[in-house]
Parts: sequence; C-alpha cells; structure tokens
Amino acid sequence: MSTGRIQFAEQNGTFVLKFVGEVRLTLCSALDATIEKIFTALNFSAIVIDLTETRSIDSTTLGLLAKLSILSRQKVGLLPTVVTTHADITRLLQSMGFDQVFNIVDQPVACPPTMADLPSQDQSEEVVKAKVLEAHRILMGLNESNREEFHDLVNALERG
Repeated sequence: MSTGRIQFAEQNGTFVLKFVGEVRLTLCSALDATIEKIFTALNFSAIVIDLTETRSIDSTTLGLLAKLSILSRQKVGLLPTVVTTHADITRLLQSMGFDQVFNIVDQPVACPPTMADLPSQDQSEEVVKAKVLEAHRILMGLNESNREEFHDLVNALERG
C-alpha cells in the first residue's frame, strides 16, 4: 500500500496541492477528481503543486499533473507552479519536460493551514487502467524522450 498522500486547499484564489511521501497510482483517482473540481471553479489566480515533502512520484501521477497544466493553460491561460527542493525530483521533472509546462521553483511556499487529505476513491480496474493510459499518453505528448519511454506501456494498455 502507498505511504503517500495528497493534500489540497484553496486560499485567496490559489489552489494548492501538496504531495507527501511516496505518491503512486493508488492516489490518482482522487487527484483526477480534484483536477476536475479545480476547473469547475474557474475563479482562481494560481495553482501551486508542492513537492517539497515528496519522496517519490510515479509516472501516472506525473501524467495527471501534466494534464492539470494543459487544462490550466487552455481554460484560464495560467501556467501552474511546481515547488521542489529535492534534486532527484527536480531532475525527474526536467527529464519529463515539465519545465515546458510548469514554472518550477526551488523555494518553499507557505501552504494554507487548512490542508485536507484527498479522500481515497475505490475505482474499478477498468477506470484505473483508463487513467493510467490517459496519463501516459499526455506524458508522451510532452517530448520525444517520453514518447520512446512510454510507447511499449501505452501499446500494452491499449491491447489489454
């Protein structure tokens, strides 16, 4: 079982998502639902993803974060900010092309005091598979390296 969690808060027009611990596939349904919730609001001025307490993050979660950025630019013309203070996480983000779709900063930001854990969501295997497929297709669209990295996985998911 994952030892990670995702916290969420909205304060003064800023949506904050804080990833804590090992953030994996098991949290993706809750993350995807929160992304949808953010874009039904449409009355915000910033989106901040705080990775300062993240130990590891999987590719499905990264794909959903890329989705968040793409939707943000399309719907409100806003480039979200990712905060990372760990060199390994920063390298991972840069290798995935996140420097093209996020403002990446290395200075911690003050999180709202009322951060709440995203509720876990039980999803069928088919729904989870669809989210994994969507996330990896998005990552593949960011750069050629990702296209090569995830090509076999996406093909296997599409066949299966």
